[in-house]
Amino acid sequence: MHSLTNEHVLAIAQENAINHALLTLLPTLNIPHCMLTAGCLFQTFWNHQSGQPAEWGIKDYDIAYFDEDLSWEAEDRVITRVRDACSHLEVNVEVRNQARVHLWYESKFGAAYPQLRKVTDGIDRYLISSTCLGVDVYTGALYSTHGLDDLQNNLLRLNELNPLPGLFSQKAASYRERWPWLSLVN
Repeated sequence: MHSLTNEHVLAIAQENAINHALLTLLPTLNIPHCMLTAGCLFQTFWNHQSGQPAEWGIKDYDIAYFDEDLSWEAEDRVITRVRDACSHLEVNVEVRNQARVHLWYESKFGAAYPQLRKVTDGIDRYLISSTCLGVDVYTGALYSTHGLDDLQNNLLRLNELNPLPGLFSQKAASYRERWPWLSLVN
């Protein structure tokens, strides 16, 4: 088996018409340090692996960005701008300023969260190593914290950069309900 490349992952991600539309639209919105990230990328890959339609089972499309303005009002303006621009896609688009995550994460998930310094710091902390992916909407480059081996080999492994076993188990179980052939790594 050949090693999975960034170019191959990007090509598969573009098979998802929503990803393609977002990667075309988002650069026009002038959002600082903006990335399309998370489930819409790796779940499209899993769908490709299993012969499902590219958009099957994807609950939302995550957009991460980094703006040093920590006010809720500034983030809400970006959320509204993206929601209005993407309404024709008829999918759930989640927009989060990674500079603000530390302000609400503990109350929502019950664990402390450090203040992040750049957009990729958030991607680095996703619960499952193979899911730490993002596409820079301005350059089209794929960012992968841990490389692509776990993704290629259908492995769900606890991310040591954010070791929360309870949340990991919940997330992994949700993925395995839709893609049961994924393997847990202890």
